Amino acid sequence: MTSTLRDFCFDCADGRTVGRFWHEVLGGTLHDAEGGNACLDPEDGKGFRYWFVNVPEAKAVKNRVHIDINMPHDAELDRLLSIGATKIDEIRGEDGTLWWTVMADVEGNEFCAFPPKSE
Repeated sequence: MTSTLRDFCFDCADGRTVGRFWHEVLGGTLHDAEGGNACLDPEDGKGFRYWFVNVPEAKAVKNRVHIDINMPHDAELDRLLSIGATKIDEIRGEDGTLWWTVMADVEGNEFCAFPPKSE
């Protein structure tokens, strides 16, 4: 038997603010927790919880682990920017096709946003 993944945890300066950002990105149910922390439960009850935990240290370097999201439509990038994300870089193929956009949340935690699949 092997271990299973339980939660994703973000260290934050303000867990509730970062939790609200990710709630806007992913949906689900956001709960306030003790000490200014927050927990985001998946909308359908399946999947992983995300914890946003206050820590005294500031973010200092690039994340070693990050989240990837699939955007449902082209307008999603603008929506992410409007709720506080920042665009860091665009990763493109040799033909110029956008593969993904490297972004950061409201506290600088990097994530990758993949464009909708062409059909």
